[in-house]
Amino acid sequence: MDARFCVTGCGHVEDVNHMFLSCPNFGVLWLMVRAWLDVERVDSNVISDHFVHFIEYAGGLKAHRSLFHLIWLQCVWVLWNERNDRLFRNRQSSIPLLLDKVKSHTLWWLKANNVVFNFCTQNWWSSPLLCMDID
Repeated sequence: MDARFCVTGCGHVEDVNHMFLSCPNFGVLWLMVRAWLDVERVDSNVISDHFVHFIEYAGGLKAHRSLFHLIWLQCVWVLWNERNDRLFRNRQSSIPLLLDKVKSHTLWWLKANNVVFNFCTQNWWSSPLLCMDID
């Protein structure tokens, strides 16, 4: 495979916007994350704009924006690691498994950094915004 092309095999040249946002394979993760968060908006296909728009889903409170910031970073981190697994280790995970990684990594981070975070995995998996008191 030509090193310029996306590791998912979609046939597009890999650049940051394609890999993280518009790849027909990896881009599905963002749809699933928005469904998990119950957020219905169209995302930008430019990474810097996407970040800003994603954070704005949370509204005006800093704590809410921080949560969405964390989730956005976890998505990028999970996609980056998946790309490297496919490229260097010849291993690949399904997109639903990548979503599970975003959910679990975010929950672990929240529990490690917030002593009063008392919600279990099941609550986090089904209602993350309720867990964080976001309407």
